[in-house]
Amino acid sequence: MTAPTKLLIILGENNALKLTLPLGIPKNVNELKAEIENQCGVSEQFRLQYMDTDFNQFLNLTSTFDLKDMDKIKVIKTCVPETSTGSNESSVSSFNLGSPCSGHNPDYDTDILPSPESRSSSSSSSANSTLRSEAWPLDFRIPEFSFDVELQLTKGNQEFQANGTLLTLKPKLKSDILESLSSEIMKYKAYPSDSNLSDVCQALVVKHPCLKEKGSETGFSAWKISLKYKMSNYRGKLKNLGCSELVINSLKRRGNSNVHPNQVKKPRRAEVNFCPDYPAGETRESQEEERLVLLSEFKKKNNDETIKAKMAQTFPHQRQEILQDMPFVADFKMASSFFLHVR
Repeated sequence: MTAPTKLLIILGENNALKLTLPLGIPKNVNELKAEIENQCGVSEQFRLQYMDTDFNQFLNLTSTFDLKDMDKIKVIKTCVPETSTGSNESSVSSFNLGSPCSGHNPDYDTDILPSPESRSSSSSSSANSTLRSEAWPLDFRIPEFSFDVELQLTKGNQEFQANGTLLTLKPKLKSDILESLSSEIMKYKAYPSDSNLSDVCQALVVKHPCLKEKGSETGFSAWKISLKYKMSNYRGKLKNLGCSELVINSLKRRGNSNVHPNQVKKPRRAEVNFCPDYPAGETRESQEEERLVLLSEFKKKNNDETIKAKMAQTFPHQRQEILQDMPFVADFKMASSFFLHVR
């Protein structure tokens, strides 16, 4: 039988706790992080460092094989993408490249940089904040499910810890779990990759081991397939509700155009604000009027702040014009020459 292990968890300056692991050191870092979340009450995203005896300093923890009894573990909270007013400078041009937060995966998607108008409108901010509001995290955090789902999972995890019995999933329970996961994924990506889905499913079975699958090498193969189809249905649901980033891929919108049906428009790496919705109270016509005002502002001197504000305000209109109307490169060159000439 594995001997219990004790670790010193450093949460911050003058803040530390003792972590007791009755079954010994977990097999991987994700399981250790789950124990820290449960026993130490850590709710934010974080990464771990351990005290290395060779260098006598804290190093990034990538494997639990580096740990032993009575080791010191430091919890480092990962940063959150900034949405301050100063970030408007990055949203002036849709060709500016974002940079991933140091605590996030390099395989990041689009970072949402809201305009001043969307920040001033609580209803608009609430709607936009749920779609790709953060970069894809290194460790995907499973959301809190509804009370009845959490109750069933808690009992299932207790049974699994006691005698290794896996939870028998009812269709409604599985559907509720997949629905919540899809909603959480949409905060980062509308079109998650295969590796992204693997990250989510692995995090699910680590947090709730009673959901593991028998006979599966990974323990979540069927979950991954189900989540893939659930995401497809969820995108269709949001498209019918008018989500711009998904409506743009609707075959009805293309009509009889020459666009190939399989040409799906979605963000690429480092792309900023791929297809934001219009701010509350704004329409295509009102945004076009502001764009014309912006052109006249370019002819004036010493008004950089006004131009930045107008660029941020009309940014949704500019992006939708590029994606829907697909102007020629020559038109972009002509517009760039005009701006350079008047400035």
